Amino acid sequence: MGSKLSACVFGRFFSFGSIKEVMNKANELRSGDVQAGLCAGSDRERVAAKRVLSQLTLQDLYESPSVPYERDELTRLFQDSCEPKARRRLDGWSLGQIREWIVDTRTTGEDLLAVSPGLTPEMIAGVTKLMSNMDLVVAARKIRVVVRCNNTLGLPGRISSRLQPNHPRDSVEGILAVILDGLSYGNGDAVIGVNPSTETVESTVEILTRTKELMTKLGVPTQNCVLSHITTQMQAMQKGAPLDLCFQSIAGSEGANKNFGITLALLDEATAMTHELGTAKGPNVMYFETGQGTALSADAHHDTDQVTMEARAYGLARRYQPFLVNSVVGFIGPEYLYDGKQITRAGLEDHFMGKLSGLSMGCDACYTNHAECDQNDIENLEMLLAAAGVNYLMGIPAGDDVMLNYETTSFHNNAALREIHALRPAPEFETWLERMGLWRAGRLTDKAGDASQFLRREDVRSVVFGRERRSA
Repeated sequence: MGSKLSACVFGRFFSFGSIKEVMNKANELRSGDVQAGLCAGSDRERVAAKRVLSQLTLQDLYESPSVPYERDELTRLFQDSCEPKARRRLDGWSLGQIREWIVDTRTTGEDLLAVSPGLTPEMIAGVTKLMSNMDLVVAARKIRVVVRCNNTLGLPGRISSRLQPNHPRDSVEGILAVILDGLSYGNGDAVIGVNPSTETVESTVEILTRTKELMTKLGVPTQNCVLSHITTQMQAMQKGAPLDLCFQSIAGSEGANKNFGITLALLDEATAMTHELGTAKGPNVMYFETGQGTALSADAHHDTDQVTMEARAYGLARRYQPFLVNSVVGFIGPEYLYDGKQITRAGLEDHFMGKLSGLSMGCDACYTNHAECDQNDIENLEMLLAAAGVNYLMGIPAGDDVMLNYETTSFHNNAALREIHALRPAPEFETWLERMGLWRAGRLTDKAGDASQFLRREDVRSVVFGRERRSA
């Protein structure tokens, strides 16, 4: 293997000690890998690592998991569930040849999804490291992952959004007001998903109940979700709360998931409970969020680069056939993705790796206010993701989350992306928008953006204001 892990670039010879070192150093530059001491020491060494990586085969990567089999339940899941027959057409090919096959115009999304069950996360991460940003857009655009909960996501020519009506005090009246605002702009067909500030069982039950009441009164064909810890949501379901999607943040190693308070057994139990007690039609009823740097921040990355650890998170997600997965790409901070360039690259990598893993992939195209990034950077990423066929993005008033204190996609941005790319909402949601007079002939009408139209209905006013006014 020694000579196989060596390359000469512009007269300088580089030799790598292992396939893991090749993978680490073939990564595009990002601050998290620098912090962990895993990155290439120069652009020349990075090119040498990519050259070596391009000559490796899928079998080489299968035999070199990032985390040892005996030490990690995720590695055991990936190795044991991998289907060699699915990747038979790629046997003996180098990663460089596979990259060429992926971007070839004759290769379809169906071709890529057919080999997906035979790819471990390390294989998916490896080929991703050989691709340019445009390669990642071209390849991801081919892949359509169609899922169904209360409506349908992932169809060609459509883009959806998660309406994120967070409130710093969990005021349900404030949450519902933001929901009406977002709906008036055509947002919310992926999910109405609230990040709670308190995360109690009681607040989770209350938010789920009131959002479901509003959805029912208006007849909105979408899903509700409260992003409490998965055990809190399970208790809420046991108390009879109307929960459509069950949420959890996940990561790419057993140790990082333990930091979240989860295991495979717990995720299995929650999935079964959601199918039994949840209120969605299904069959896809789970929602996962990820982000490059998660495992490193938990010191559970096993000396593995961020891209590979992120790919492993998607390998875990696909076990549950989720309705939604998204990378909260810039949220963890500049310690892991320093600036707009790194955030953009990571967003495109994550989207492609999720799609190639067979996932309904979205993205929270976002940044924290101490990153070297601004709204123009994020709007660039949003446009690239829309071109790449992303299933959904976030939708927040003015793109500014007043509870989580970060910047992301606004209601207006999502409307603009549909205009730019001639995209439409989920079909059931589009029909509802037309019935409400908010959408006609493939675009928003003059009524869009006016949330007061919903409040002209007494039944809606009673949901939004009734209980909190009585309690006051």
